[in-house]
Amino acid sequence: MSTIAVKAARLRNGLVLPYAEAGYPEGAPVVFVHGLADSWWAFEPLLRQLPAALRGYAPTQRGHGDAERPPDGYGPEDFAGDLVEFLDATGIRRAVLVGASSGGVAARLVAGSHPDRVAGLVLAGVPATLADKPAAIALGERVEDLADPVPRALVEELLAGLTARPLGRGLLATIAEENLKVPARVWRETLRGLLETDLAATLKGILVPTLVLWGDADAVLPRADQQRILDTLFDARLVVYEGAGHALYWEEPERLVQDVAAFAAEVLPDRPDGRAAPRI
Repeated sequence: MSTIAVKAARLRNGLVLPYAEAGYPEGAPVVFVHGLADSWWAFEPLLRQLPAALRGYAPTQRGHGDAERPPDGYGPEDFAGDLVEFLDATGIRRAVLVGASSGGVAARLVAGSHPDRVAGLVLAGVPATLADKPAAIALGERVEDLADPVPRALVEELLAGLTARPLGRGLLATIAEENLKVPARVWRETLRGLLETDLAATLKGILVPTLVLWGDADAVLPRADQQRILDTLFDARLVVYEGAGHALYWEEPERLVQDVAAFAAEVLPDRPDGRAAPRI
């Protein structure tokens, strides 16, 4: 099992973001980007499984978990800007970005705007658009009246719909506690940003190799949504996780790590210093 170290990155914009780091120091850099209400803890099961070929980083985004909470700036472009600054702060010149759920929006914005920093993109349960998702629109309307403290019942209800198989009680409890750290205004402004942004447009212009991962029991995103991603991107392929739900990275962490490692070996066959990457 890989050892996880929790550190802090100070960005040029002044924000301090906690992040988890795991894996082999000489491994290919992989940066995991979480979605709405989560934190680096969303990737704890994956980070534990990292092989020697990878070095994993999982930042907690602004307003989430134990990260700093600026008064504003919770649109997709804000999170994408932080992600670029995170790469700078940690000295990562080029990485594979793994976006989970709505975290894939920030990841693909960076892939489109900074292709020199992104060797490959992995989209795990990521929407092509939310404009045609009644459940997302309803949630956006629901949180408009959300007040602190955020009700535990809301968090537990949302988490219950993200997987097709039961999660371990410990993992589920940790994720719920991390979700409850997010202030109502951050829920509101982050969802508003996702719903008001033309997410389909953020898929255009991405030229880096992309691996699309989707569970066929996803109650949030239909197959057609993923097809839209495949049809828009220049170089993308789909891997279907049979029987997995929306949060396939919680249901099948070992398989997802294996898929990411194989993909990283394709797009980052050599380390930036010119040495061959370690074998998986």
